[in-house]
Amino acid sequence: MIDELVKLRRLLHSQPELSGKEERTAHQILTFLEEYSPDRLVTEIGGFGLAAIYNGKAPGPRILIRCELDALPIPETIKLPYESGSPGIAHKCGHDGHMAIIAGVAMQLYKHPPAKGSTVLLFQPSEETGEGAELVLGDQKFKEIEPDYVFALHNLPGFKMGRVILSDGLFASASSGLAVYLQGDTSHAAEPNSGRSPALAVAQLIQAISCVPQFYTALHETAQATIIHAELGEIAFGTSPGRASVMATLRSHSEKTMDLLVEKSTEFAKRIAATYDLEVEVDLMQPFPPTVNDSEATEIIRQSAHGLDMETEVLAVPFGWSEDFGHFTSRYKGALFGLGAGESQPALHHPEYDFPEDLIEPGVKLFIKVIRSLTG
Repeated sequence: MIDELVKLRRLLHSQPELSGKEERTAHQILTFLEEYSPDRLVTEIGGFGLAAIYNGKAPGPRILIRCELDALPIPETIKLPYESGSPGIAHKCGHDGHMAIIAGVAMQLYKHPPAKGSTVLLFQPSEETGEGAELVLGDQKFKEIEPDYVFALHNLPGFKMGRVILSDGLFASASSGLAVYLQGDTSHAAEPNSGRSPALAVAQLIQAISCVPQFYTALHETAQATIIHAELGEIAFGTSPGRASVMATLRSHSEKTMDLLVEKSTEFAKRIAATYDLEVEVDLMQPFPPTVNDSEATEIIRQSAHGLDMETEVLAVPFGWSEDFGHFTSRYKGALFGLGAGESQPALHHPEYDFPEDLIEPGVKLFIKVIRSLTG
């Protein structure tokens, strides 16, 4: 089984696709799943998402296990026999490995279907942009397979290989991209008074947004504002600029604090724009809710891990990064957990990261144990 899953993982790694464009990836998964005869296959959920359903003979809970289809716009800088064949795109978050694990769950359910209820294996598109979960949940096809429990994993570099990382409550933070567009008028650089330059507005806005967490949130309200991009005018020494943009990533541990970060940042953008007689537009991009685990679902994972003699660790502090699985856990009883990918493994999204294939087998076994604990 493992050899087949490693082969699949490497095939997926060699053919990465960005969020919303995972057509070939979905086709490869579909081809694989068809060999393991799910009771039902649902395609094109929320885009290129697909789900394989395995039914038990008796009534019982419906369990959804989710993984992700998409890769990242990051070039691969390491030489691999299965290296990315798409320039500038690579599986640098391990979604290729996550898909292989869930494919392995399909293989096991084909041999030993759940005794009761049903299990849905969801291959979700567009996780990296924070859009996929909402698109899946809003799709009419999903209403036919609504679950009682939801589970997902993420590999975690920096933790001991194979260790199960748990959190009873907040697992990953909320985040949102904030884009501010400023529009004035160009003029000759010798006559800046004839135009409306956003130059000083950009400088002040960068400072203002960066200060929002410091001055508008309390010590216990985890908040962060990171300026990730700024652009002003054109490279033309004879021209005073007429347009600019400033972009930031806002992060928090709660929706309430996130709303405050957005509110204050937007307020500053409008005030500063008015000071310099500029038009302003503020957009929110790639929003992720916090991922909050249910205590019962977390305990199911914990007991399943102990039953397999897998080490567990409870997070002392929630992760600062975000995961759109929070859309699922906000609606259904469920949990996201981590699998340690090795203490010396390059970080997620690093160009030298490569999913450790030693995680495939324990990942499959743990999901099967979770499923059996609920469906017999």
